[in-house]
Amino acid sequence: MKKLIAALRRAPKRFGALAIVAAAILVPAALFAWGPDRPTFTREQPAPYVTFNSITNNAQIGDERNFVRIKEAAAPNSSYGEEVNLQAGKDYEVFVFYHNNAASNLNDEANNFKGIAKDAFMRVQMPARVNAGDKARVTGFVGASNANPTQVWDEAYAKATENFSLRYVPGSAKIFNYGSTNGQAMPDTLYTTGAPLGFNALDGKVPGCNEFSGYVTFKFRADQPNFEVQKEVSKAGENKYAEEVTSLPNGEVEFKIKYKNTGTMQQDNVIIKDKLPAGLTYVPGSTQVSNASTGNQWKAIDNDAVVARGINLGSHAPGAASYVKFKAKVTDASKLEKCGINTMVNTATAETENGSKSDTASVKVQKDCKPNECKPGIPVGDERCKEAEVPTELPKTGAGDGIFALLGVGALIASVGYYVASRRSLIG
Repeated sequence: MKKLIAALRRAPKRFGALAIVAAAILVPAALFAWGPDRPTFTREQPAPYVTFNSITNNAQIGDERNFVRIKEAAAPNSSYGEEVNLQAGKDYEVFVFYHNNAASNLNDEANNFKGIAKDAFMRVQMPARVNAGDKARVTGFVGASNANPTQVWDEAYAKATENFSLRYVPGSAKIFNYGSTNGQAMPDTLYTTGAPLGFNALDGKVPGCNEFSGYVTFKFRADQPNFEVQKEVSKAGENKYAEEVTSLPNGEVEFKIKYKNTGTMQQDNVIIKDKLPAGLTYVPGSTQVSNASTGNQWKAIDNDAVVARGINLGSHAPGAASYVKFKAKVTDASKLEKCGINTMVNTATAETENGSKSDTASVKVQKDCKPNECKPGIPVGDERCKEAEVPTELPKTGAGDGIFALLGVGALIASVGYYVASRRSLIG
């Protein structure tokens, strides 16, 4: 063990970058969430036992209880801080500091190596989603089997103005220190069950004293699932797609549906389905698909499920799109609902693991009725042709008659009164 300690002390000073990174992020730990509550120490008076991140005047990061910081990954010269504002598709880098605060003289054989942390580890966690207006807590845990307390934790925050999915970037974690492990990749278990720390090896052994301290960085991405669906229609064979088309009875039309992944994350099991209205009938065997897997060429598929349970178009990376088209036959004029223009609205829906969206296209068909018909199949003169009659007089009832009679008597009495009064004024 003496040889191990000697080797650790002779390790090259490659940890100077920590001072540069951390110098601009001195923040009073009392302002932020950390735990558990524990005794604190100073550089001048380190701990007499193994404990992590409890020195209040560390020359590099200040109060070690505030040991988790965050920044946008694409801004290499920016400072780590307590909070970032999330933006769709961007990566963020998290800094997690660790320091066994035991006095360095406790690392030697004379003190039974009681200053060396055993089974030292780090673990990080964050929510899979954050909703608009909320802050996601990015938490770092550091500890050891012989530490007191066994583990300590601190948080940084990712603020969302929209709904986001947060995704740990595999392979992004690295450890930095003065030892042989400086710059090594950390296993992705850092984000699940935790990963061992170490100086000359990731073996869970971290001696006490600042020269054996270090930090780990990892990245996560703010993903935002989103997509669009568009529906158009054309007369069959004309390839002139629009939101609306006019057809003759018994004619054929062709519908085209576009799905596009407009979000920042892959969408799996994208299903396209279509609901035909009355008056339109699917033409069997007419479905075709175009996407990257077909070389962006139209390819017929042996599946008529588009107008039933839907067809699964598989996975789509951000920006990827698929197109589906099929034909439908317009019904005979005798089966159209009314004389004049009949509008049939067709609805297409894209279903994804992140929700569903729909769009419509319309087919208009003119039905010319015979001159002697008021409605399809209903001859003029039929009772069903008559419009409801509007009464020209108010209905008379006993109560109503009584009211109007009283009103008439009152008017007569009033007239007599005015006449008498006027005559008196003339006489006087």
